[in-house]
Amino acid sequence: MKSLISTEFQFPKQSAFYKGKVRDVYTIDGKYLVMVATDRISAFDVVLPKGIPFKGQILNQIASKFLDSTSDICPSWKIASPDPMVTVGYYCNPFAVEMIVRGYLCGSAWRAYKSGVRELCGVRLPDGMRENQKFPIPIITPTTKAEQGQHDENISKEEILMRNIVSPADYKMLERCALALFLRGSEIAALRGLILVDTKYEFGKRGDEIYLIDEIHTPDSSRYFYADGYLERFEKREPQRQLSKEFVREWLMENNFQGKSGQPIPEMTDEIVYSIGSRYVELFERITGDKFYGAPYSDNIYERIETNVRNLLSRLL
Repeated sequence: MKSLISTEFQFPKQSAFYKGKVRDVYTIDGKYLVMVATDRISAFDVVLPKGIPFKGQILNQIASKFLDSTSDICPSWKIASPDPMVTVGYYCNPFAVEMIVRGYLCGSAWRAYKSGVRELCGVRLPDGMRENQKFPIPIITPTTKAEQGQHDENISKEEILMRNIVSPADYKMLERCALALFLRGSEIAALRGLILVDTKYEFGKRGDEIYLIDEIHTPDSSRYFYADGYLERFEKREPQRQLSKEFVREWLMENNFQGKSGQPIPEMTDEIVYSIGSRYVELFERITGDKFYGAPYSDNIYERIETNVRNLLSRLL
Protein backbone atom coordinates (compact mmCIF):
# COMPACT_ATOMS: atom_id res chain seq x y z
CA MET A 1 0.00 0.00 0.00
CA LYS A 2 1.78 3.09 -1.27
CA SER A 3 1.51 6.52 0.31
CA LEU A 4 3.19 9.93 0.12
CA ILE A 5 4.78 10.64 3.49
CA SER A 6 7.01 13.65 2.83
CA THR A 7 8.14 16.05 0.13
CA GLU A 8 11.29 18.06 -0.57
CA PHE A 9 10.48 20.37 -3.47
CA GLN A 10 12.38 23.47 -4.53
CA PHE A 11 9.92 25.78 -6.25
CA PRO A 12 10.72 29.10 -7.99
CA LYS A 13 11.17 31.98 -5.49
CA GLN A 14 10.63 29.59 -2.57
CA SER A 15 11.29 31.55 0.61
CA ALA A 16 10.27 29.18 3.42
CA PHE A 17 9.19 25.63 4.18
CA TYR A 18 7.09 24.30 7.05
CA LYS A 19 6.32 20.67 7.82
CA GLY A 20 3.03 20.36 9.68
CA LYS A 21 1.47 17.25 11.13
CA VAL A 22 -0.13 16.39 7.80
CA ARG A 23 0.77 19.10 5.29
CA ASP A 24 4.04 20.28 3.79
CA VAL A 25 3.76 24.03 3.25
CA TYR A 26 5.98 26.01 0.88
CA THR A 27 6.04 29.82 0.97
CA ILE A 28 6.61 31.41 -2.42
CA ASP A 29 8.02 34.95 -2.67
CA GLY A 30 6.39 35.82 0.66
CA LYS A 31 3.06 36.08 -1.20
CA TYR A 32 1.77 32.57 -1.88
CA LEU A 33 1.57 29.19 -0.19
CA VAL A 34 1.85 25.78 -1.82
CA MET A 35 0.16 23.34 0.55
CA VAL A 36 0.81 19.66 -0.17
CA ALA A 37 -1.58 17.32 1.65
CA THR A 38 0.53 14.25 2.40
CA ASP A 39 -0.80 10.87 3.53
CA ARG A 40 0.51 11.36 7.06
CA ILE A 41 -2.04 10.92 9.84
CA SER A 42 -1.89 12.33 13.35
CA ALA A 43 -3.81 11.78 16.57
CA PHE A 44 -3.29 13.29 20.03
CA ASP A 45 -0.91 15.71 18.26
CA VAL A 46 1.39 12.81 17.34
CA VAL A 47 2.17 11.80 13.75
CA LEU A 48 1.63 8.06 13.40
CA PRO A 49 4.36 5.95 11.76
CA LYS A 50 2.47 4.87 8.62
CA GLY A 51 0.71 6.87 5.94
CA ILE A 52 -2.84 6.23 4.74
CA PRO A 53 -3.05 5.72 0.95
CA PHE A 54 -5.13 8.41 -0.84
CA LYS A 55 -5.74 10.31 2.40
CA GLY A 56 -3.93 13.41 1.16
CA GLN A 57 -5.93 13.51 -2.05
CA ILE A 58 -9.18 13.09 -0.12
CA LEU A 59 -8.41 15.84 2.39
CA ASN A 60 -7.27 18.26 -0.28
CA GLN A 61 -10.27 17.69 -2.54
CA ILE A 62 -12.86 17.92 0.26
CA ALA A 63 -11.28 21.11 1.58
CA SER A 64 -11.05 22.60 -1.89
CA LYS A 65 -14.72 21.93 -2.57
CA PHE A 66 -15.88 23.41 0.75
CA LEU A 67 -13.65 26.46 0.41
CA ASP A 68 -15.41 27.16 -2.89
CA SER A 69 -18.89 26.52 -1.50
CA THR A 70 -18.42 28.89 1.47
CA SER A 71 -16.66 31.80 -0.25
CA ASP A 72 -19.80 33.93 0.08
CA ILE A 73 -19.48 33.69 3.89
CA CYS A 74 -15.77 34.33 4.18
CA PRO A 75 -13.11 34.71 1.47
CA SER A 76 -10.55 31.92 1.52
CA TRP A 77 -6.85 31.75 0.90
CA LYS A 78 -7.32 29.35 -2.03
CA ILE A 79 -6.36 30.39 -5.56
CA ALA A 80 -6.40 26.98 -7.25
CA SER A 81 -5.85 23.26 -6.72
CA PRO A 82 -3.42 22.32 -9.51
CA ASP A 83 -2.94 18.73 -8.33
CA PRO A 84 -5.16 16.26 -6.43
CA MET A 85 -2.83 16.63 -3.42
CA VAL A 86 -2.10 20.36 -3.63
CA THR A 87 -3.76 23.71 -3.04
CA VAL A 88 -2.06 26.99 -3.89
CA GLY A 89 -3.25 30.19 -2.27
CA TYR A 90 -2.45 33.54 -0.73
CA TYR A 91 -0.11 33.85 2.22
CA CYS A 92 -2.06 35.21 5.20
CA ASN A 93 -0.87 36.12 8.68
CA PRO A 94 -2.57 33.42 10.77
CA PHE A 95 -4.40 34.14 13.99
CA ALA A 96 -2.85 32.24 16.90
CA VAL A 97 -6.12 30.51 17.80
CA GLU A 98 -8.30 27.84 16.21
CA MET A 99 -12.06 28.27 16.39
CA ILE A 100 -13.65 24.97 17.46
CA VAL A 101 -17.41 24.88 16.90
CA ARG A 102 -19.37 22.14 18.67
CA GLY A 103 -22.97 21.24 17.96
CA TYR A 104 -23.03 18.09 20.12
CA LEU A 105 -21.43 16.95 23.37
CA CYS A 106 -18.91 14.28 22.42
CA GLY A 107 -15.23 13.50 22.04
CA SER A 108 -12.87 15.42 24.34
CA ALA A 109 -15.72 17.67 25.49
CA TRP A 110 -17.70 14.65 26.66
CA ARG A 111 -14.66 13.15 28.37
CA ALA A 112 -14.22 16.41 30.30
CA TYR A 113 -17.94 16.67 31.05
CA LYS A 114 -18.07 13.08 32.30
CA SER A 115 -15.26 13.88 34.75
CA GLY A 116 -17.33 16.72 36.24
CA VAL A 117 -16.27 19.71 34.14
CA ARG A 118 -19.15 22.14 33.56
CA GLU A 119 -17.30 25.03 31.96
CA LEU A 120 -15.35 24.60 28.73
CA CYS A 121 -13.28 27.49 27.39
CA GLY A 122 -15.39 29.91 29.40
CA VAL A 123 -18.66 28.43 28.10
CA ARG A 124 -21.02 27.16 30.80
CA LEU A 125 -22.39 23.69 30.00
CA PRO A 126 -25.86 22.64 31.19
CA ASP A 127 -26.16 19.96 33.86
CA GLY A 128 -27.72 16.61 33.02
CA MET A 129 -26.43 16.26 29.48
CA ARG A 130 -25.61 12.90 27.94
CA GLU A 131 -22.97 11.80 25.48
CA ASN A 132 -23.74 12.85 21.89
CA GLN A 133 -26.57 15.16 22.98
CA LYS A 134 -27.18 18.24 20.82
CA PHE A 135 -26.44 21.60 22.41
CA PRO A 136 -29.34 24.11 22.43
CA ILE A 137 -27.15 26.26 20.15
CA PRO A 138 -23.64 25.53 18.83
CA ILE A 139 -20.82 26.65 21.12
CA ILE A 140 -17.32 27.92 20.33
CA THR A 141 -14.44 26.46 22.33
CA PRO A 142 -11.20 28.00 21.01
CA THR A 143 -7.75 26.49 21.32
CA THR A 144 -4.30 27.95 20.99
CA LYS A 145 -2.31 26.90 17.94
CA ALA A 146 0.56 24.89 19.35
CA GLU A 147 4.08 24.74 18.01
CA GLN A 148 5.10 21.50 16.31
CA GLY A 149 5.36 18.66 18.82
CA GLN A 150 3.24 20.43 21.42
CA HIS A 151 -0.44 20.08 22.32
CA ASP A 152 -3.12 22.63 21.51
CA GLU A 153 -4.54 24.15 24.69
CA ASN A 154 -8.11 25.20 25.45
CA ILE A 155 -8.52 28.92 25.97
CA SER A 156 -11.50 31.18 26.65
CA LYS A 157 -12.64 34.17 24.65
CA GLU A 158 -11.98 36.35 27.70
CA GLU A 159 -8.37 35.19 27.96
CA ILE A 160 -7.80 35.65 24.22
CA LEU A 161 -8.93 39.27 24.51
CA MET A 162 -7.15 39.91 27.81
CA ARG A 163 -3.84 38.68 26.38
CA ASN A 164 -4.38 40.63 23.12
CA ILE A 165 -4.00 37.46 21.08
CA VAL A 166 -6.82 38.72 18.85
CA SER A 167 -8.37 42.19 18.84
CA PRO A 168 -12.01 42.51 19.97
CA ALA A 169 -13.15 43.56 16.48
CA ASP A 170 -11.34 40.68 14.77
CA TYR A 171 -12.55 38.14 17.34
CA LYS A 172 -16.14 39.23 16.79
CA MET A 173 -15.67 38.59 13.07
CA LEU A 174 -14.04 35.19 13.72
CA GLU A 175 -17.03 34.15 15.84
CA ARG A 176 -19.50 35.33 13.21
CA CYS A 177 -17.70 33.55 10.38
CA ALA A 178 -17.16 30.33 12.35
CA LEU A 179 -20.84 30.00 13.28
CA ALA A 180 -22.00 30.83 9.74
CA LEU A 181 -19.57 28.30 8.27
CA PHE A 182 -20.78 25.66 10.73
CA LEU A 183 -24.38 26.32 9.72
CA ARG A 184 -23.51 26.00 6.02
CA GLY A 185 -21.54 22.82 6.67
CA SER A 186 -24.45 21.39 8.66
CA GLU A 187 -26.87 22.14 5.84
CA ILE A 188 -24.65 20.46 3.26
CA ALA A 189 -24.10 17.45 5.55
CA ALA A 190 -27.86 17.08 6.09
CA LEU A 191 -28.39 16.82 2.33
CA ARG A 192 -26.06 13.81 2.42
CA GLY A 193 -27.67 12.10 5.41
CA LEU A 194 -24.97 13.25 7.83
CA ILE A 195 -24.75 15.43 10.93
CA LEU A 196 -21.83 17.83 11.28
CA VAL A 197 -21.04 17.32 14.96
CA ASP A 198 -18.03 19.55 15.52
CA THR A 199 -15.24 21.08 13.51
CA LYS A 200 -12.37 23.57 13.59
CA TYR A 201 -11.70 26.66 11.52
CA GLU A 202 -8.49 28.61 11.11
CA PHE A 203 -8.32 32.20 9.95
CA GLY A 204 -5.66 34.67 8.89
CA LYS A 205 -5.35 38.24 7.69
CA ARG A 206 -4.27 39.52 4.30
CA GLY A 207 -4.04 43.26 4.56
CA ASP A 208 -7.05 44.32 6.61
CA GLU A 209 -9.29 41.46 5.46
CA ILE A 210 -9.91 38.18 7.29
CA TYR A 211 -9.51 34.99 5.25
CA LEU A 212 -10.44 31.39 5.93
CA ILE A 213 -7.23 29.35 5.74
CA ASP A 214 -6.11 25.71 5.88
CA GLU A 215 -8.70 22.93 5.51
CA ILE A 216 -12.43 22.94 6.16
CA HIS A 217 -14.99 20.20 6.92
CA THR A 218 -12.57 17.33 6.31
CA PRO A 219 -12.43 14.19 8.48
CA ASP A 220 -9.20 15.51 10.02
CA SER A 221 -10.86 18.72 11.17
CA SER A 222 -14.47 17.56 11.67
CA ARG A 223 -16.66 14.87 13.13
CA TYR A 224 -19.78 13.56 11.40
CA PHE A 225 -22.60 11.29 12.59
CA TYR A 226 -24.96 9.41 10.32
CA ALA A 227 -28.36 11.10 10.64
CA ASP A 228 -30.21 7.84 10.10
CA GLY A 229 -30.54 6.16 13.49
CA TYR A 230 -29.08 9.04 15.48
CA LEU A 231 -32.11 9.53 17.76
CA GLU A 232 -32.65 5.81 18.30
CA ARG A 233 -29.02 5.27 19.24
CA PHE A 234 -29.05 8.32 21.48
CA GLU A 235 -32.15 7.15 23.35
CA LYS A 236 -30.63 3.68 23.79
CA ARG A 237 -27.31 5.24 24.89
CA GLU A 238 -25.56 3.39 22.09
CA PRO A 239 -22.45 4.69 20.28
CA GLN A 240 -23.22 6.73 17.20
CA ARG A 241 -22.19 5.64 13.73
CA GLN A 242 -19.70 8.27 12.76
CA LEU A 243 -17.37 9.31 10.01
CA SER A 244 -14.41 11.09 11.55
CA LYS A 245 -10.93 10.53 12.87
CA GLU A 246 -12.35 9.74 16.32
CA PHE A 247 -12.27 6.01 15.61
CA VAL A 248 -8.48 6.33 15.18
CA ARG A 249 -8.23 7.98 18.61
CA GLU A 250 -10.45 5.27 20.10
CA TRP A 251 -8.28 2.54 18.59
CA LEU A 252 -5.19 4.20 20.06
CA MET A 253 -6.81 4.57 23.51
CA GLU A 254 -7.88 0.92 23.44
CA ASN A 255 -4.20 0.15 22.92
CA ASN A 256 -3.09 2.39 25.81
CA PHE A 257 -1.89 5.35 23.77
CA GLN A 258 -3.01 8.96 24.31
CA GLY A 259 0.09 10.80 23.16
CA LYS A 260 1.66 10.91 26.62
CA SER A 261 5.38 10.67 27.17
CA GLY A 262 6.69 7.10 27.25
CA GLN A 263 3.62 5.53 25.65
CA PRO A 264 4.55 3.39 22.62
CA ILE A 265 2.46 3.81 19.48
CA PRO A 266 0.53 0.58 18.73
CA GLU A 267 1.51 -1.39 15.65
CA MET A 268 -0.31 -0.17 12.55
CA THR A 269 -1.03 -3.38 10.68
CA ASP A 270 -2.01 -3.39 7.01
CA GLU A 271 -5.55 -4.17 8.16
CA ILE A 272 -5.68 -1.05 10.34
CA VAL A 273 -4.21 1.12 7.57
CA TYR A 274 -6.73 -0.23 5.05
CA SER A 275 -9.61 0.28 7.48
CA ILE A 276 -8.65 3.92 8.07
CA GLY A 277 -8.27 4.53 4.35
CA SER A 278 -11.69 3.03 3.66
CA ARG A 279 -13.27 5.40 6.18
CA TYR A 280 -11.71 8.39 4.43
CA VAL A 281 -13.02 7.24 1.04
CA GLU A 282 -16.47 6.69 2.53
CA LEU A 283 -16.57 10.16 4.01
CA PHE A 284 -15.42 11.74 0.75
CA GLU A 285 -18.20 10.08 -1.18
CA ARG A 286 -20.86 10.74 1.45
CA ILE A 287 -20.10 14.40 2.08
CA THR A 288 -19.36 15.42 -1.52
CA GLY A 289 -21.83 13.16 -3.30
CA ASP A 290 -19.03 12.34 -5.77
CA LYS A 291 -17.33 9.04 -6.51
CA PHE A 292 -13.70 9.03 -5.42
CA TYR A 293 -11.20 8.21 -8.15
CA GLY A 294 -7.74 8.46 -6.66
CA ALA A 295 -4.83 9.53 -8.82
CA PRO A 296 -2.54 6.47 -8.91
CA TYR A 297 0.70 6.35 -6.95
CA SER A 298 3.63 5.87 -9.29
CA ASP A 299 7.35 6.47 -9.52
CA ASN A 300 6.75 9.91 -11.05
CA ILE A 301 4.32 11.25 -8.42
CA TYR A 302 6.88 13.88 -7.30
CA GLU A 303 7.45 14.93 -10.90
CA ARG A 304 3.68 15.20 -11.47
CA ILE A 305 3.15 17.40 -8.42
CA GLU A 306 6.15 19.61 -9.20
CA THR A 307 5.10 20.09 -12.83
CA ASN A 308 1.52 20.96 -11.90
CA VAL A 309 2.62 23.45 -9.24
CA ARG A 310 5.29 25.06 -11.40
CA ASN A 311 2.78 25.56 -14.24
CA LEU A 312 0.47 27.46 -11.90
CA LEU A 313 3.25 29.47 -10.29
CA SER A 314 4.49 30.57 -13.73
CA ARG A 315 1.16 32.39 -14.13
CA LEU A 316 1.26 33.95 -10.66
CA LEU A 317 4.87 35.12 -10.41
